Amino acid sequence: MTRSALVVDDSRAQRSMLRRLLSERGYDVSEAGDGSEGVERLSDMGAFDLCLVDWNMPNMDGLEFIKVVRENPDYERMQLVMVTSESEPAHIARALMNGADEYAIKPLTMDALVDKLAILGLEDD
Repeated sequence: MTRSALVVDDSRAQRSMLRRLLSERGYDVSEAGDGSEGVERLSDMGAFDLCLVDWNMPNMDGLEFIKVVRENPDYERMQLVMVTSESEPAHIARALMNGADEYAIKPLTMDALVDKLAILGLEDD
């Protein structure tokens, strides 16, 4: 079964790297350059199985994106992972309290991604 993922990050290089990692795990990947574009993707395409979202972005940051997503019952089963360079415990707690299912520190490696997918119940092997 092919799973779907949305990568929301203002860095084209970061989106490309995350797309590659997810594609190698069998995901069909879409991208958005900021939170507001991510909300548009959701509106156009519906819920994804997984969303990797950066914290620091223009227009709508990752925390605001997560809040907006969690307000919509259509997306309640979508797994949200904050993938960011913000490593302070207060940031991690804030993201999780606002609806992120997991938190990963950049740079995200394949091993770290597989660990997060396993925690979320999205890894088959």
